[in-house]
Amino acid sequence: MTDWTTNSNEALTLSLVRAAEDKRVLGANESYEAFHPTFTYPIYGEDEKIYGYRDLVIDLRFASGSLAQYLSIRHAEKLGSSSTVDDVEGTLKEYIPPNYDTDETAFLARVEQDATAFKPTGTLIHSYTRPSPTPDTPPVEYEVYHATWQDPGFREYHQRMQLFILLYIEAGSYINDEEDGWEFVVLYEKRKREGAEGAVTYHFIGYSSLYNFYCFPEKVRMRLSQFVILPPYQRQGHGSELYTAIYTYVLSQPHISELTVEDPAEAFEDLRDRNDLRTLLAHARFMQEAFGEADVSHGGGRVQKVRGRGRAGEGGGKGKGKGKMGPPVDKAWAETWRRDLKIAGRQFQRLVEMLTLMHLDPADVRGARAYRLQVKERLYRFNFEILAQLEKQERLEKLEETFQSVREDYLRILAMVK
Repeated sequence: MTDWTTNSNEALTLSLVRAAEDKRVLGANESYEAFHPTFTYPIYGEDEKIYGYRDLVIDLRFASGSLAQYLSIRHAEKLGSSSTVDDVEGTLKEYIPPNYDTDETAFLARVEQDATAFKPTGTLIHSYTRPSPTPDTPPVEYEVYHATWQDPGFREYHQRMQLFILLYIEAGSYINDEEDGWEFVVLYEKRKREGAEGAVTYHFIGYSSLYNFYCFPEKVRMRLSQFVILPPYQRQGHGSELYTAIYTYVLSQPHISELTVEDPAEAFEDLRDRNDLRTLLAHARFMQEAFGEADVSHGGGRVQKVRGRGRAGEGGGKGKGKGKMGPPVDKAWAETWRRDLKIAGRQFQRLVEMLTLMHLDPADVRGARAYRLQVKERLYRFNFEILAQLEKQERLEKLEETFQSVREDYLRILAMVK
């Protein structure tokens, strides 16, 4: 039977297809075709196996901008018994819009047409550039657009791009596009064509979905629900740019009280931590108030160790030249900044702890103790139901073990932003 069983992650091949003219400007290391999903269990089952074929290839292509789709199922051999053979196309078509192409010539003609006709839907909220991978050509531009169901054509566009949620987010699922509370930010590469004055083409990179919840008395709390950058664009800083666009958008909207994240994966938690830390480090006034003017370099807001000025954190961080971070932190001050920066409570507490650890003098025994107690207090509150069931000594041991683990993780994250 194994001769007729195929791993569905390996069988499904994805491509972002560009027009012939757009391929000519690509660098030697740019490849946007023939990559594979991380997960296919939402489509083909928990085992991610397809039975009944030899050398099965599920060729699913997308026009790189419009995401118009083409599907071809190829195999060297197929079992004759229809009752035991998996219906590859019939299963997949339940998850993609019905108007996909099965004729390759027709699809490639659609790619050529869409290349110049397609323009992003929504409102431009962020842009940045990167050096071109090919010599003597202009920098490559990238743009982030904010869109809702009210933007013409976006609902249909979302139906084409939502498949990537299933393929790249563990436990990802489709959202209800009849709910009005959804907002989206979509990231595109904007590429200029050679020899065509003013001609540009857009290419899909990834997106995030956001949902609004009521926040008493008259605001909303925005929850980041889904976040995906496609493999050809990963590890190039595009995820950080997309997150920055979302956070900047949230700050610009008076009706939004804060940005929260729904059940983040570890990789996204790291991305969020790095970018939130950089935001605080670059905020001169916050850093000055946090650690005292003499301890802050305004070039990027980075903390500078100042020797011979007494112990960091002495007097609870409220002495002359000292800041509000302490340790321990001035809680009222921290909460004011948290609201102004629109960062969720637990996340802001973690950021404060990371920055304090970055600033803490290893020789400062009193400061280290105050810091340890501050972190343990948060951990105890966060894990109260579990810790309350333990005997006192076991509870103390567990808290110390958790604190050391958290501290090591903070050091790992801080090493990424230094």
